[in-house]
Amino acid sequence: MVQQVAAPVDRVVGPVAGLRQRKKQRTRCQLLEAAQKLFLRQGYARTTVDEITAAVDVSQRTFFRYFANKEQVALALMEDGADDFVDYLRSRPSHENPLQALRAATRETWESRDISEPGASPATAALEIFQLIECTPTLLAAYLHRLAEQQQLIAEVLAEREGVDPAVDLRPRVLAAVFSAVGRTAQHEWAAGVADRGVDVEDLVQVLDRHFDQLGPALTADWR
Repeated sequence: MVQQVAAPVDRVVGPVAGLRQRKKQRTRCQLLEAAQKLFLRQGYARTTVDEITAAVDVSQRTFFRYFANKEQVALALMEDGADDFVDYLRSRPSHENPLQALRAATRETWESRDISEPGASPATAALEIFQLIECTPTLLAAYLHRLAEQQQLIAEVLAEREGVDPAVDLRPRVLAAVFSAVGRTAQHEWAAGVADRGVDVEDLVQVLDRHFDQLGPALTADWR
């Protein structure tokens, strides 16, 4: 009887799988970068999937492995950032109160994406796409829908952090709603000044901080 020897899976499959995953990630990043450049140069409506794939020299079939449609590739950078934010919020220290955790996760999200590398950083790219979203009704509608979903997820994470039941305790949902609204207000102010100040991550973070600083006084202080 011949004894069969198992192949060293970790040594063979692992590196191959890792290489394949890196290649897939690289292709996705290339499609995102190509789409962003085309959207910003000629507008979202005038850009086609064919033009995006031609810029990367891949087929439409490859494009649709990563993105369901043109709208999804336009929103991908913002959605990636939203997913990162939820992860950072989950990992914030337990001694931080909910608002402190939300603010820290926001800063952490933007600063982690504002990395030094050739070309635009992911954060700068996201800010440029945000400008595009604001002036494109179809993208803005999809983006606001995604924000509503994220708001619900934020409420669930806050409830889990604080050990409360969101079905009976309204505070997680109320804070998530207020925090999202303040964030949108800050984004609008930042976007209005981009023409004068340029696209800068630290500038956006400062605008967000200034708005969040007023959250407590606006809700609880005597305005008179």
